Amino acid sequence: MDERIYGLLGRKLGHSWSVPIHAALGNGAYRLLELEPDGLAPFLHRKDIGGLNVTIPYKRDVMPLCDEIDSAAEAIGSVNTIVRCADGKLVGYNTDIDGFLYMACRAGISLSGKKVVILGSGGASLTAQTAARQGGAAEVVVVSRFGPDNYDNLSRHADAEILVNATPVGMYPGNGQSPVDLSVFPVCQGVLDVIYNPRRTALLLQAEARSIPCSDGLPMLVAQAVAAEERFFNRSIPAGENERILVQLRREMTNLILIGMPGSGKTTVGEALSRLTGREAVDLDQMIETTAGCSIPEIFQREGESGFRARERAAAEEAGKRTGVILLTGGGIIKTAENYAALHQNGRIYQLVRDLSLLPTEGRPLSQGADLAAMWRERAPLYARFRDVEIDNSGTVEDTAAAIWRDFCAHSGS
Repeated sequence: MDERIYGLLGRKLGHSWSVPIHAALGNGAYRLLELEPDGLAPFLHRKDIGGLNVTIPYKRDVMPLCDEIDSAAEAIGSVNTIVRCADGKLVGYNTDIDGFLYMACRAGISLSGKKVVILGSGGASLTAQTAARQGGAAEVVVVSRFGPDNYDNLSRHADAEILVNATPVGMYPGNGQSPVDLSVFPVCQGVLDVIYNPRRTALLLQAEARSIPCSDGLPMLVAQAVAAEERFFNRSIPAGENERILVQLRREMTNLILIGMPGSGKTTVGEALSRLTGREAVDLDQMIETTAGCSIPEIFQREGESGFRARERAAAEEAGKRTGVILLTGGGIIKTAENYAALHQNGRIYQLVRDLSLLPTEGRPLSQGADLAAMWRERAPLYARFRDVEIDNSGTVEDTAAAIWRDFCAHSGS
């Protein structure tokens, strides 16, 4: 790579994963470039710009600052890629459409002949609209806050077959928010969300619960980055790079989450996993104790189980927003149904199981003096609802950690 500037241009970019994607494509110079609106024009006049990606809120603002606009980007009305050509001109392109079509195809979602409802009217919406029409959609409806089709009259489009979220609602750090309730669209056959952090937004969690094919925006982000790199350096990149980088990112960003009965070994296995993988192990009970300023038994004594569960839910919501860590949970995390979304949004969940006779009870408020068999009968179906994988922990913690890591490496990239 030369000394020219390569990077992502935006206003607030703390959540972006673009740098590791471009680094994986060999562009080690790529970086995040945060600018306020009044700095946009002066920056684009720099002669050392090599290639830029552009994100919200500047996808339309950069267009008059380019010397030329590619016809496809002109038709979309949005630019997400800018290249400094050999003659010194800045040329604007739109590689988001490549990414959007790749995302839909990868999820097995066909746009042909479908009624597509797109939430949002910004730059990402313009790309989605063009992609839907290019994909043969029978009808394309854009929902905005103040337009004729808005969030107060969604029922007019209850026959929507494909739903696209092109808004930032639900994006980190606003995890857990959804722009719509999917029950409004009873015949929906596919959901596409351009957000990629978290992996599963509240909207996508609704789609999963209804067994509706869906995708987050990471495949789109990767595919548009590959197309942008081809523009930056006038080179062809093998098609398989999309999947290679996507799998790599999924593995790096997905959380490993341990659940199981009190005393099933979550802490010791988590520590072994941390040593094995180099990942940080985050203990939710420790988070709760730090926030409360006292021990778990003291919380139960002062606030009862309901008070503890409220604190546990808050800890799960906070920790679940993180990526690439190991989350160690308390035995009763599954008793609060809402904790599933907080954990599942960015994670793969492993339930540790061992014989009840081997479970220690000392220092555990709900286990001490309890009928563990009765507790197990109550909780077993809840663990089954939460878990992705059941792992036997009757051997050494090192063996259990290795088994979890093998499964994670085999499946976390999917």
